[in-house]
Amino acid sequence: MQCKNLILTSAAFTVTAFGPLAATASAQEIFTGDARLACEAILCLSSSTQPGECTPSLRRYFSISHRKLSDTIQARTNFLNLCPAAHQTPQMAALVNAQANGAGRCDAASLNAVARSWTGLDEGMVYVSNQMPSYCTAYTSNAYTDFSSTVPHYVGIPERAGYWVEARDYERALGEYNARIKAEDDERQRAGWGRDGSN
Repeated sequence: MQCKNLILTSAAFTVTAFGPLAATASAQEIFTGDARLACEAILCLSSSTQPGECTPSLRRYFSISHRKLSDTIQARTNFLNLCPAAHQTPQMAALVNAQANGAGRCDAASLNAVARSWTGLDEGMVYVSNQMPSYCTAYTSNAYTDFSSTVPHYVGIPERAGYWVEARDYERALGEYNARIKAEDDERQRAGWGRDGSN
């Protein structure tokens, strides 16, 4: 998102892109305090490219934190809903819901942490699923968001210690992963094991 003046952009966002604001509210009433920050946060959370003007609104958004994750998500939703455009259409309500559930939770590090599962077989193995949580899919693929070039990618397969990486690191990580798999397979062959780990 490239913009010289995020306040003007957010005004266009609320008035033009997602329907007119309530006729009784003036621009001055709308774009002050948390209502202004909420509108800016919705804009900033909709793109992976965030100019410096995003800092105040994102700082305010991510400062909302409670002991329970569900309470944090609800409080962040309430904050975003302070923007008058946030609940004017079902599409905008869906965007706010996706942002509150996904923003800050769908980077590679977070995915590697939450997508782990334990097989419980033999000595037990920890796998990282190659499926994004539904809240991340809803956030990164929303019609009003643009993460096409930055959404994390999965490297490899779960059964061979696959993992998530940021888009910018994918080619390097894939090369390293393929080299590791080849080395493991070569070692198994030398030891008389099959490619699936059986002898």
